[in-house]
Amino acid sequence: MPNLLLLPPGAGSPTEAALVRPITRIGREAANEIRLDDPALGEGCLVLTSIKGRHRLTALGLTFTVNGRATKEHLLADGDAIEVGASKVTYVTAAPRPVPQVPSPAAAPEEDSHTQEVEGGVLRERQLLESLTSISRVLLETYNIDSVLDQLMDEAIKVTRADKGFLILNGEQGPSVRSARNASGQPLTQVGDQLSDSIVATVLETQAPLVLSNALDDPKFSSSASIVDLKVHSVMCLPLRQKGELIGLIYVGNDRLVNRFDAKAEEMLTIFAAQASLLIQNALLVRELQLDNAQLREKVEREAFGRIIGAGAGMQAVFRRIEKVAPADVTVLITGESGTGKELVAHELHQRSARAKGPFIAINCGAIPENLIESELFGHVRGAFTGAVGTRQGRFQAAHGGTLFLDEIGELPLPMQVNLLRVLQEKVIQKVGANHTEAIDIRVIAATNRDLEEEVRRGRFREDLLFRLNVVGLHLPPLRERDGDVPLLANYFLKRAAETFQSKAQSFTKPALRAMARHSWPGNVRELENRVKRAVVLADGAFITPEDLELSESQQAPLEPLAQAREAWQRRYINEALARNGGNRTQTAKDLGVDPRTIFRHLEAERAIGGEGPGREEA
Repeated sequence: MPNLLLLPPGAGSPTEAALVRPITRIGREAANEIRLDDPALGEGCLVLTSIKGRHRLTALGLTFTVNGRATKEHLLADGDAIEVGASKVTYVTAAPRPVPQVPSPAAAPEEDSHTQEVEGGVLRERQLLESLTSISRVLLETYNIDSVLDQLMDEAIKVTRADKGFLILNGEQGPSVRSARNASGQPLTQVGDQLSDSIVATVLETQAPLVLSNALDDPKFSSSASIVDLKVHSVMCLPLRQKGELIGLIYVGNDRLVNRFDAKAEEMLTIFAAQASLLIQNALLVRELQLDNAQLREKVEREAFGRIIGAGAGMQAVFRRIEKVAPADVTVLITGESGTGKELVAHELHQRSARAKGPFIAINCGAIPENLIESELFGHVRGAFTGAVGTRQGRFQAAHGGTLFLDEIGELPLPMQVNLLRVLQEKVIQKVGANHTEAIDIRVIAATNRDLEEEVRRGRFREDLLFRLNVVGLHLPPLRERDGDVPLLANYFLKRAAETFQSKAQSFTKPALRAMARHSWPGNVRELENRVKRAVVLADGAFITPEDLELSESQQAPLEPLAQAREAWQRRYINEALARNGGNRTQTAKDLGVDPRTIFRHLEAERAIGGEGPGREEA
């Protein structure tokens, strides 16, 4: 007999579980036939269905691997190693049993009858297993709740040999019929004329199964108007529960025959209903995720500013500043951490300016060797240096009539800073090796992730060049400070990557959205885009999980203790106040409403930790 060897986390030795049921659920919840004491498991389960002596493993609300490969469904073979959560399970098959002898024609009639009954029961159980497998496959393949519910009812009708069936689900407005089908797999019309309200009301109230052989002769229901009007005969109505709560009903009936449903039919529908509850809950969850992601996509379209996406207050302030600055033909310095989208902002400034029809030329100042950067920016004439076999224009000339974007301007060597300052002042360039200048008409936009004021203090950047570049400053907030923008950007990148790689990935699970919201994103938008691209390529299904994004608790930034955060904020605030007052401690203390000794102690502490302190002695 096939069995499972179970090794939950922390267990010393594996335990054995025989697979004797046609359907076996494996999970953490007490309702499962095989329980795994594993905190890493969620509320879903794995379902083992026995089909013609083989076992098929299907995931409901969980992810698992077989022999190291992630999958949602797998037909098991002897020795397969399964990992789910932090648990390990091995599938083992026993030696095959001898084939039973076929009864001889001389067998007693009673034995023939019994054999037929057993075979009929086996056939119906096999049909039940095949039905459940079919529904699970529909959920895994379509992610369409209406298709899942219709398929579920078709299989329920087939299993119970009913003429019609109804699926009723609880909603915000109360119970409603979500699927009504006949034995031919067609939708029923005029549902109210074929469904007994009194039977539905009874099961909703008692939350207990109800089986009626002939409702017209039942003392409790024979006087019910709906029973009499509909001439109801055989009916089965069972509650659907999930985590102890009633989520709906399955109602099957036959208005032509009495005693259509026996104890075996009730048992089979009860098993079916238990599995159906899980499938319905998963289908509803999928539908909820689809709606959430559809709303996010609509918000992306609403909140897009050209090619830039941002709904938070920080990015909305950036958008307003771009609108003001873009028409003015002034030099702009864009600051922000690496990966925040500085080139996108530069491009948007260009597109919204009078130079939009001119060229937009971008150059990364940190990516060009120092001995080539002058030629790259200003061009060269033939023979200017070894290898200069012809005259070549530089990026400044290429941008004539448009915009030149100087990315990573803080990486520009000091000698080149002098040349750039001259170009900005005089609007002329001189090619390497040339003896004359050429006029240019360009707008310069620069960007850096460095603190250029600090670079000036350290003698690594010219102060006069900083003034020329920073006519208007534009600071981009890091992604961790852009409240609500992560899901918008993630869905935008997901849609684009899914089209590029022709992936089935549609949206993110809620745990994935929570993991992204908690991540600190040191690489900002660029890191988010790369993680989403990788997840789209590696994801097995339509929904991307935290595992697909390679995000976990250990990768999330720890919260800073409140006292430490308060102290850091106070230090920054006092330093800012001192800077505004030119380092005057007395005036700073007066502005902040504190004793001057507080400012003195602050400066002493700053010196003790290595800071020079912005304070100065008053005259």
